[in-house]
Amino acid sequence: MKSPLVAVLTLSLVLAGCSGIRDSRINPFNWFGKSRQAEAITLVPAGGYGTSASDRRVLVDQVTRLEIRRTPEGAIISAAGLPPTQGWWDAELVAENHGLPVGGTVTYRFLVGEPVPGTAVASRVLTAESREVTAGAFLSNIALQDVRRIVVTGAGNSRSVNR
Repeated sequence: MKSPLVAVLTLSLVLAGCSGIRDSRINPFNWFGKSRQAEAITLVPAGGYGTSASDRRVLVDQVTRLEIRRTPEGAIISAAGLPPTQGWWDAELVAENHGLPVGGTVTYRFLVGEPVPGTAVASRVLTAESREVTAGAFLSNIALQDVRRIVVTGAGNSRSVNR
């Protein structure tokens, strides 16, 4: 019965002793040093990412849905598009004007990659639901400050949402 009590007392004395050796390497609170503000490091090129000449994606035929979902950090833009056949891939909402609003409007182009011509999947039409592709983008609260309207354009139509 006395040994657990002795162990607890010994451990409490040892831990209390650690507070007196603040700068010691024995103190586990000193093992990693003090935190400090880290410098932001980015891999984005100074001029931003340009569009590649080898990007062969095209505008989706129809933009069928556009939704804006608010988050604490900003907004998620979600769009659905309908290509003519199945097999379209690599969908992306590409911001025009580097994502900066023009007259309060931010415009995105809904790009998709074409399936390999002549393949079975490139000729299947089936239902609209089976052909639908979705893409999304994020706008921070700072970027949303001057935005009053968001537009997503396709080859045949565009959809917009106003604030």
